[in-house]
Amino acid sequence: MKRSADFPRLLETFFLDRLIRQRRVSPYTIASYRDTFRLLLSFAESRIHKAPSALRLEDLDAPLIGAFLDYVENERGNTPRSRNVRLAAIRSFFRYAALQEPKHAGLIQRVLAMPNKRFERRPIDFLTRPEIDALLAAPNRNTWSGHRDHVLLLVAVETGLRCSELAGLRIESLVLARGAHVRCLGKGRKERCTPLRKATVAVLRGWLRERGGSLSDPLFPNARGGVLSSDGVEYIVAKHTATACRRCSSLKQKSVTPHVLRHTAAMELLKAGADRALIALCLGHESVETTQMYLSADLDLKEKALSRTAPRNVRPRRYRPEGRLLGFLKGLW
Repeated sequence: MKRSADFPRLLETFFLDRLIRQRRVSPYTIASYRDTFRLLLSFAESRIHKAPSALRLEDLDAPLIGAFLDYVENERGNTPRSRNVRLAAIRSFFRYAALQEPKHAGLIQRVLAMPNKRFERRPIDFLTRPEIDALLAAPNRNTWSGHRDHVLLLVAVETGLRCSELAGLRIESLVLARGAHVRCLGKGRKERCTPLRKATVAVLRGWLRERGGSLSDPLFPNARGGVLSSDGVEYIVAKHTATACRRCSSLKQKSVTPHVLRHTAAMELLKAGADRALIALCLGHESVETTQMYLSADLDLKEKALSRTAPRNVRPRRYRPEGRLLGFLKGLW
């Protein structure tokens, strides 16, 4: 009979069998879950003085998990949203454990019953047109790295690709002929195509001439020619945002990240009159409801709606259409 408390074996089969073989989750999900359990095992070792290889499933009870989540938020300085991400990874493991170790159903149910922490939802950050122009002008395009950074930022603002999607682009991901677009494998293993403007196509062709390489090479390589990491993309955005602040002071009030550039692409589509369903399609959202946050963030839309309402101190009157002559004069411009 298998030992019911063989936690190391259970954790290994959770990653190798459940996540990788059965569910085929993305490498990014694996990395997120891995980091969660590395933190959890280190915390458990310091709290109950047991090496990770000696831990038993019953050691990871609800009080210990709750203390770990408080540690993540209060001592490591993570946001409630990040805390909930860690809890989601732990829940996924315990749902698997419920099937493998029914003896511990009571302990498992107490962990699964732990709620997410609620948090305040602020309006999303995005860049205005002057801020976009300042950011795109920041890299020195006379250098190889500056040219790469300019093209990367331009593609990020225009397509709204996620940070990991940008880093994973290959030269073969581009189609620069008629119907130019970029293909990427996004969240949930969904492949999508995002169209490119003619001006962006010209910039990309210039970059490919300088970049060279084969079709399977990364579109935006690092200094050693390898794949640019997500941290590398974040560093590029932060570096050129600091430079752009000298030209556009409003950027100093914003924390600009690759995800803010994704929000910026969505807001540009919204202001151009794109439908919510089209925005969700272009950005690879699972649901159209996700795009609701862009409507909430657009102050211009709210001002237009407010301008259509009558002030409270004005008496409502019957609408009387203008005469033909006044209508003709009003229409002249």
